[in-house]
Amino acid sequence: MSLTVADLSGGVMTEFQEKLRQQHEDSMHRELQALLATANEAEAEISRKDFDGFKKLFHRFLQVKGPAVDWAKISRPPEDSIRPYESIRTEGLPDNISASLNKLAVVKLNGGLGTSMGCKGPKSLISVRSENTFLDLTVQQIEHLNKTFNADVPLVLMNSFNTDEDTKKILQKYKHHRVKIHTFNQSRYPRINKDSLLPIAKDMATGGEVGEAWYPPGHGDIYASFANCGLLDKLLAEGKEYVFVSNIDNLGATVDLFILHHLMSQPAERRCEFIMEVTDKTRADVKGGTLIQYEDHLRLLEIAQVPKAHVDEFKSVTKFKIFNTNNLWISLPAIKRLQEENAMDLEIIVNPKTLDGGLNVIQLETAVGAAIKSFNNAMGVNVPRSRFLPVKTSSDLLLVMSNLYSMDAGSLTMSKRREFPSTPHVKLGGSFTKVQEFLSRFENIPDMLELDHLTVSGDVTFGKNVSLKGTVIIIANHGDRIDIPAGAMLENKIVSGNLRILDH
Repeated sequence: MSLTVADLSGGVMTEFQEKLRQQHEDSMHRELQALLATANEAEAEISRKDFDGFKKLFHRFLQVKGPAVDWAKISRPPEDSIRPYESIRTEGLPDNISASLNKLAVVKLNGGLGTSMGCKGPKSLISVRSENTFLDLTVQQIEHLNKTFNADVPLVLMNSFNTDEDTKKILQKYKHHRVKIHTFNQSRYPRINKDSLLPIAKDMATGGEVGEAWYPPGHGDIYASFANCGLLDKLLAEGKEYVFVSNIDNLGATVDLFILHHLMSQPAERRCEFIMEVTDKTRADVKGGTLIQYEDHLRLLEIAQVPKAHVDEFKSVTKFKIFNTNNLWISLPAIKRLQEENAMDLEIIVNPKTLDGGLNVIQLETAVGAAIKSFNNAMGVNVPRSRFLPVKTSSDLLLVMSNLYSMDAGSLTMSKRREFPSTPHVKLGGSFTKVQEFLSRFENIPDMLELDHLTVSGDVTFGKNVSLKGTVIIIANHGDRIDIPAGAMLENKIVSGNLRILDH
């Protein structure tokens, strides 16, 4: 008898859950409709498309039960699904590589702000090298390609509502450069209250305090917004076949002619529609997404999708040896096909946030690389570490500003004068977090050609022409200050205590 009761209650529960889900969905649709009513006509048209995407995401969010992956089904990708870069390089280049370049567009993800580095406005407008911003370097790289190979590779910026206005103002300065620049906006989705699962926005405004009510939903949104804005069709009509997509703050993400040629030289029936550049994991990359084999498909596994019990296993360098650089080569006709068939099934990343007032909200996001499982003949290419040079912190900024790198036509390469190929490990403390403060602490950037490891903590400044070698640790205790004198050479040294140099 008790068995029937258990069965019955099980059935009732799911029916109850189903009703609850339906209620959440109905309430959400009502709220979105009310929000649209506060917008002007032009805004409402764009927001309606955004909300259509959001509704699909919210619907799937309500359907999902339990973890996104069944850990037991995960296996390592088959050997041939991740090619070493060297094997692609040995294929060489044809004489007419410009024909391939003319079928390429470069897309940079430009939705992020510089807030984590203490800067206002788009992150791409931070100066990283000899007064050049991320955006300057990108334009220089592509212009150099177009001039060298007499090609026409356009630059496409995916902005967010946070970066669009400031970016467009700056684009004026590239008018006379040999590179066509297009921009489009990723969607704007409402943050939802963690408890009620309803939007916290009261109207469509984004400025000031109410800006907290909205968010750009991760770079997985590129497929829908690229198609919605008409740019996908425009590029296809111009004969473009592939896009090279990367984060604008990854200074190693330049157009690689060997990977491009590999894509273009495949026979039509075996055309590879998606290449993800991966690189070997080090201890610093344990949180990076990795490629796995799952239900007969290559799939991107992000740390947010890993069940808690397996996080340590995910971080291990032995089981998952590579991680995603987010440099991606994607077929434009394939994006078009998958968008029309509504067949792009991107796993949802639930990102919980606490707003300044203490309100708990969630953001539903997706990742651009997660689509790899939907494309035909997708593969990974294990590229050298030099193709992954992200600038996320002032510690990264110190590396790219230093003499470790030389710059040529907007591209940074490791200096030939450095004897080993790995980059030093740099950890700068809280006093260096904000770019302005970071810059004020260096008279000029130290010589770091022979540096292995640098840790700096507390109130520390560097005089002119300082040279750092081996392992250098500088720690000023609370209330103390250390001024490293001009011309100092520190090799395998620990400096602590108090060292003040005052002008006489």
